[in-house]
Amino acid sequence: MVEHGLLPDFSRAVQSEVAGLGGQERGDAPPPRDLRDWPWMSIDNDDSLDLDQLSVAEPAKGGVVKILVAVADVDAAVRAGTATDDHARHNTTSVYTAGGVFPMLPERLSTDLTSLAEGEERLAIVVEMVIDAAGVVGATDVYRALVLNHAKLAYNGVAAWLDGTAAAPARVSAVPGVEDQLRIQDRVAHALRAVRDRDGALSLRTIESRAVFDGDELLDLRADEGNRARQLIEDFMIAANIAVVRYLSARRFPSLRRVLRSPERWERIVEVAARFAERLPAQPDAPALAEFLAKRRRADPATFPDLSLTIVKLMGRGEYAVERPGAEGDGHFGLAVADYTHATAPNRRFPDLVTQRLVKAALAGRGVPYGDAELGALAEHCTLQENSAQKVERQVRKSAAALLLAHRIGEEFDAIVTGASAKGTWVRILHPPVEGKLVHGVDGLDVGDRVHVKLIDTNVERGYIDFTRAR
Repeated sequence: MVEHGLLPDFSRAVQSEVAGLGGQERGDAPPPRDLRDWPWMSIDNDDSLDLDQLSVAEPAKGGVVKILVAVADVDAAVRAGTATDDHARHNTTSVYTAGGVFPMLPERLSTDLTSLAEGEERLAIVVEMVIDAAGVVGATDVYRALVLNHAKLAYNGVAAWLDGTAAAPARVSAVPGVEDQLRIQDRVAHALRAVRDRDGALSLRTIESRAVFDGDELLDLRADEGNRARQLIEDFMIAANIAVVRYLSARRFPSLRRVLRSPERWERIVEVAARFAERLPAQPDAPALAEFLAKRRRADPATFPDLSLTIVKLMGRGEYAVERPGAEGDGHFGLAVADYTHATAPNRRFPDLVTQRLVKAALAGRGVPYGDAELGALAEHCTLQENSAQKVERQVRKSAAALLLAHRIGEEFDAIVTGASAKGTWVRILHPPVEGKLVHGVDGLDVGDRVHVKLIDTNVERGYIDFTRAR
């Protein structure tokens, strides 16, 4: 982390500041609405304690449903200009590694005072959306509220129950109304997703690995599969982020947008599609790419993650950019939306905390809390630090993989090329799902090519995994 310009530890000033905190302050006008009796619930990873959002559904006539997403009011405890805020502003994100988590905020905040933990009354920013039976979002609103998480749920348990492959998780059965809430929310999320699909949102499925330990011993790296419950939350968060942009724009406030420009290597994406006898337009076209991906997912779901990884690599990185009132930005190519921000994870990402402060200023009738130049500098810094954090996570993940593979020198694996540039050529093997450098036999290879490789060396400290082309 230090090598990449990140702070792994909290300073004494931060520790002292957090030790003196008593909780969230309610000082901002207007006063929060009392929504504690609503059947709020969270769905996150089994071991997550830094809970950023809750959701609840209120059905109406004609298939219309009002969806409310409550986002932790982190600003109520982390004021701008404090030592804690300075640390968060420097790192801009929590760093999740196989060796442990380095949170953006001290755990007394992120997993306690500002976490929407079960059974705890918390201040939140609520994003309210009226969604019809076809998944079209109508009226939206944003306001402050006092909320209470009535059921902490986990992705895997909820997904298995929704799919009918397992019994309901204990909290679903124990808390009145949760079962109906989940079924309604799942239905609305599916409708939202169908609208995005028609607009050309890309349906990708990449493999993320998670370290498995027995005490201090690393046993495996296992793929973290997407599922129905993860998709539900993703659909709601996308809709909420769009609604927040709508709110700020209506009040002539700037916003810190999350953008993904047109793919950097569209020509190569066209070549990849041609391998499957599919023809894409010469110019970037999100709906056409989305249709191609949907066909491939139906035709060959087993290898679809490999194709997804190829497309992700060829599209390039997302970034943060400031959008000023009345201006027209680049939008998000992957989501097929013009107006998108990050607002729903302020415990874990600094851009979301910046957006929260913009929203709270607009709610209170105050001026914009950040100047144009400061917002522009923040956008660049957040992009830079996010990339740094990803490098750290990737390097530690490679160290874990090198540790697992150290006794397998000489073995051969099927792989896919994930990177090809003047800096080198990289490949990913399937089991365990790890990436390494192809040091021999790189001629003629490009992203998306399949290749058979032999493991020739590992270096745990540096996270190096070296392959040569086997045939």
